[in-house]
Amino acid sequence: MNIDTIVNQAFHGQSFRELVDAPLTALHGISDKEASALEALGIKTIGDLAGSKLVNYAIAIKALAGCEGLTKKEAAEETLLDDAVEMTFPASDPISVDAGITRIEVAPEKVEASTDHQNASAIEAHNQEALGNNAIRTGYLQRGEGEGNR
Repeated sequence: MNIDTIVNQAFHGQSFRELVDAPLTALHGISDKEASALEALGIKTIGDLAGSKLVNYAIAIKALAGCEGLTKKEAAEETLLDDAVEMTFPASDPISVDAGITRIEVAPEKVEASTDHQNASAIEAHNQEALGNNAIRTGYLQRGEGEGNR
């Protein structure tokens, strides 16, 4: 931080120890009238202002306000919003989703599904049996025929 941006021209180049004892008017933005009002509270120097209980209380309240949870009004609004969403999308609540399904199992007759798309081999065999030797090939290759399934 460039200290010269927050103190008046007459105080540029002074050390921090010197600025602590400087009058309030050394701070950029504090007029003689404002300094007089603060003197009525016993605050005459920059050091007095920094050590003021009132200033420290105000700083603490502001810092803690940022850490505080929701106000009663904000909490009520949040609850109403949650209830409205739940009524609109009930399955969005993880508790309402059926957790009984732990895995997906493949039926025994579908074990070859990765290499035999939609059980084409069984369908082809059934068609040949039903139509006899004059069966029309559906275009699916049987295991061992050609390079693979289409």
